Amino acid sequence: MQAVQVGMATMGQRIGKRLDGRLGMGSDTILRRAWRRLAHIVVTALAAVMLVGALAAAADAAFYVATTGNDANPGTATAPWRTIQKAASSSPPGSTVYVRGGIYRERVTVRVSGTAALGPIVLRNFPGQIPILDGTGLTINDNRGGFYLADRSFVRIQGFEIRNYRTANPSHTPAGIWVVGAGQGIQLRGNRIHRIVNTDGNAHGIAVYGNRAPAAIRDIVIDGNELFDLVLGFSESLVVNGNVDLFRITNNRVHENDNIGIDAIGHEGVSPDPVFDQARNGVIRGNRTYNIDASTNPAYGGSPSANGIYVDGGRDIVIEQNIVHHNNIGIEVASEHAGKSSSGITVRNNFVYRNDIVGIMLGGYDRQRGFIDNVWIVNNTLFENDRLRDGNGEVALQFGVRRTTIRNNILRANTQGWLISNPFTENTGNTVDTNLFFVPPGTTPLWEWRRVEHQSFAAWRTATGNDVHSLYADPKLVSTATPNLHLRATSPAIDLGQLLAAAGSRDIDGEPRGVGLPIDIGADEYWPPALAAAPGP
Repeated sequence: MQAVQVGMATMGQRIGKRLDGRLGMGSDTILRRAWRRLAHIVVTALAAVMLVGALAAAADAAFYVATTGNDANPGTATAPWRTIQKAASSSPPGSTVYVRGGIYRERVTVRVSGTAALGPIVLRNFPGQIPILDGTGLTINDNRGGFYLADRSFVRIQGFEIRNYRTANPSHTPAGIWVVGAGQGIQLRGNRIHRIVNTDGNAHGIAVYGNRAPAAIRDIVIDGNELFDLVLGFSESLVVNGNVDLFRITNNRVHENDNIGIDAIGHEGVSPDPVFDQARNGVIRGNRTYNIDASTNPAYGGSPSANGIYVDGGRDIVIEQNIVHHNNIGIEVASEHAGKSSSGITVRNNFVYRNDIVGIMLGGYDRQRGFIDNVWIVNNTLFENDRLRDGNGEVALQFGVRRTTIRNNILRANTQGWLISNPFTENTGNTVDTNLFFVPPGTTPLWEWRRVEHQSFAAWRTATGNDVHSLYADPKLVSTATPNLHLRATSPAIDLGQLLAAAGSRDIDGEPRGVGLPIDIGADEYWPPALAAAPGP
């Protein structure tokens, strides 16, 4: 760019001298100045055109990495770089780096950023090939692992397999991908992360820690990744923690890990300013979490206490269209820090089934925890949760549940019979109505409210004032064996729900909710086959 500017300046001097010569010393001074000004405008315009062209060329650049390459090469398709680190240290904004298949034994620190104007820097797999970032034999001597991004913006990491970053050092926390500091426009898409292990401490699959203030990590997308076979200690498979704003966690598959699947956290002191120390304004949508089990995790002493999806101190988050099954706990909204809250959380249009302890857990697990406020649990289908028969049932209200609405849900218990449990009395301003309940034939249905147990639907409604407009009936799901939790055409849940803005406009499958009509109870909006096959609005 400097050469372009020098060349333009020289051209301007030449034009000016030529004009002076043509006009002569006796020419009018004003006319000379006008010619010089015109020359300056022309030169400036030409420089701008050349600069834009140079930047556009950089923005369209493609670079290549291969196991047969050399970092002294120019990074072209025929002369690729050897390491991903070379690309992560030198690629310009707007460029795409194609990494060919093979094993790369590296720990990659991304040292470059894209821009909003020129576009992101994309580090991705060569189409049809899988580059493997493998930590086998590497020493983990800090809080890093596969990819590490600190204070980066407009970077996309896509299509990698990331595996085998291991340590037994309790002072170090490896992760498949670490994002820390502040920045915007990070995208983590379509990566496969496994065997991230700390046998005597903590680890993560993907970790996003906003540890600056007031600047946040903003506009981060975590989409289409698979995270499995992780040994995590007290940490989480996929987490956003601290000053993280406007996040999207979508279409990921998280399974076979020994601690929490997906977590949005606040109040842990990650942000240096408590005002900003909450993951917020996010969406957790379309994910599948299953076989998340802490019973083999030494950090928990064999306690089965890991969530499929957890909000611990976050705010203004929507959890929707997820399938959450065979975890210790299905979905939990709580705050583990006394005096602090999770607030503005909406849990809607999810299938939650056959989890060990409970389907949906709300509030602090004891009186030394925080509270939840302004939470909506709407249009979920909960089926045969509390497999360990712990007495929690489908929905459990713990300590400090405030201004929480539980509406339009299907709660179908197992043969234990527990539907709603509430072993605490410190709950205020809550609404429970327009739900559909059922237990298997021959089983006594059980509800608990403020530590008082009720063994019939009539007694529950009379004693508590809850569920005045609700129904006790078989929801007639497509299959209770598989299970398939969609509604049959004869389901009493059809058109029984209350039309709520909090329920959203689409059901678990993305099909529209009733427009101007009563909506169905549960996560599925039933449409006759002919209408379901028709394109939606």
